This record gives sequence, C-alpha cells and structure tokens, in this order.
Amino acid sequence: MHWGGPFFVLTIIGMSFGAWILTTWIRARHGYPIENEWGGMTARGDLDAGRKIALLSNENGALKDKIDRLEERVRVLERIVTDKSADLAHEIERLRVPGDAPRLIEH
Repeated sequence: MHWGGPFFVLTIIGMSFGAWILTTWIRARHGYPIENEWGGMTARGDLDAGRKIALLSNENGALKDKIDRLEERVRVLERIVTDKSADLAHEIERLRVPGDAPRLIEH
C-alpha cells in the first residue's frame, strides 16, 4: 500500500465523511443539537410548540381565576373572624359552657 497515493487519501476523506454522517444521524435521532453549515448549532424544532403554548396559556388563565376566587374567599373568612359580632357570639357561647360561666350571687 502506497501511503501517498490517491486511493489512501480518498479512503481517509470517505471515512471522515462517513463518521460525520453517523454522528449527525445519532445526534438527530436522540434530540441533540446538530451542527449547521457555518459550524453553529441548530436545535430540533418542536412541531407542537404552538399548541402547547396555547394549552398552557389557557391553563394559566384558569389557575389565575381560581387563585382570585380563593383570595376572595380568604378575605371573606378574615372579615368573618375579625368581625366584632363574631367575637360577641363566641363570648356568649363560652359563657354557656358549664364551669366557665360566672355565677351570680343572690341576696
């Protein structure tokens, strides 16, 4: 075998080209970014990206509405707990419990 001959040079070039094709195929198959013509990287595009964005936006809106409703419920509960009439009702109920109620002294 003559090391400087055209067959050896073409064999090396062919092997390099074949290895490049193989690595590109493996990267594409497993979702890794692929080199583009200028040496930069090209990521695989997601075909359903627009649909996913729309679904997530709808879900996000529904969750925001749910949070708003829950915040309103918490505000109502806070208002009920801090209301003076609720305190008064609680005090009355506490006085009804036997043993806790103050006793009146009769003359």
